[in-house]
Order: sequence, then C-alpha cells, then structure tokens
Amino acid sequence: MEVAVYNIEGKDTGRKVVLDDAIFGVEPNDHAIYLDVKQYLANQRQGTHKAKEKGENAHSTRKLKRQKGTGGARAGSLKSPLYPGGGRVFGPQPRDYSFKLNKKLKCLARRSALAYKAQENNIVVVEDFQFDAPKTKQFKQLCKNLNIQDKKSLFILSEQNENVYLSSRNLQRSSVVTICDLNTYGIMNAAVLVFGESAINALQTNE
Repeated sequence: MEVAVYNIEGKDTGRKVVLDDAIFGVEPNDHAIYLDVKQYLANQRQGTHKAKEKGENAHSTRKLKRQKGTGGARAGSLKSPLYPGGGRVFGPQPRDYSFKLNKKLKCLARRSALAYKAQENNIVVVEDFQFDAPKTKQFKQLCKNLNIQDKKSLFILSEQNENVYLSSRNLQRSSVVTICDLNTYGIMNAAVLVFGESAINALQTNE
C-alpha cells in the first residue's frame, strides 16, 4: 500500500511511502487490541481509594442499649455498618490495577490497530517539519492544510520536538507523540494518524 507524502502546506510532494504489509497489512486481532487497551487504562488508575471498615471508624464503643428485652436486634456500637456513619462492609482498599501482557501480544495489538487505520485510509504522511517557536496558531493551520482540523488527530514524530509538542498542547483534538511512545490506545483513540516521513521509516525499520 502506497501513501502520498504531503508538505506542511498540505500539497502533494509527488513522493510516496510504501507501507509495510508486515505491519499495516496484518489481519487485525480484536482481542489483542482489547487486552492492550485494557492494560493501558488499568495502568492509569492510581488505586488509592480507601473506605473505613468497622474497626477503623472513630465512634464510641459504648453499648447502645441492653442486650435483651427491647424486642429488637442486639446492638454493640455505632461502628456497625447498620448505622449512619458506621464502617463500610467490604469497602474499597488501596490496590494495584496493573497486570502483565506479553511483548508479542502488545506488538500484535499495535500492528492490528495500525492495520485498521490503514484499511480506513486514515494515515497521512507529512514531510519532517519543525517550528521555530511554540505557536498554537501555526499548528492549527497545519491541521487545516491537511484537512483534518475537525478530526481527532495523533501526530507521530521520529524524535522529541518541544516546539511542536507545546504548539499542540492546548488543542483538544490533537496530540503529539514520538515513535517510541506510540501505543495501541493512542492509535485507536485517534481518528487519523499523521506520521512524519522519518517516523514512518523508523517504525517500519524497528517494529
């Protein structure tokens, strides 16, 4: 599959990039994508939730009423979960939500996500570019030139570019990552992938 290379004005340069079928032409594996996205979202969770149980509640331990003769159930203290302000039964406790996935499965998930974008013709390749200073207006103009201003876009660069990153930071629909930070969740969460020319070559060399 061939994709045209555009410049930052959105014009076709006449050059084309061949997408490697070993990456962009694989049969997508939906379950691998599901597991990788699930792991990514699980790793974002802090897991610091905590509810006080009966033994941790700061209530008086005074017995509320006599044991027998009231016609009701026995009551030991206000710490009981039956009373307002009492402890919580089986409440959330701090925990780690992360879990392990094999590298080969994560690689398959990433390739499957890229294959879906290739099938949908949602991959754009742009000449390598730089900004002299952080300018959100300049980044918005780039998106407009590529006709993706109304789509959720993920720009993938071969190396860190501070000015380009800062230019995109205030835009809800656009984000910028380097090739080493590319993950399945980011690919699936974007409507269109915009690769720098050197980034797509690096991806096909190292993947």
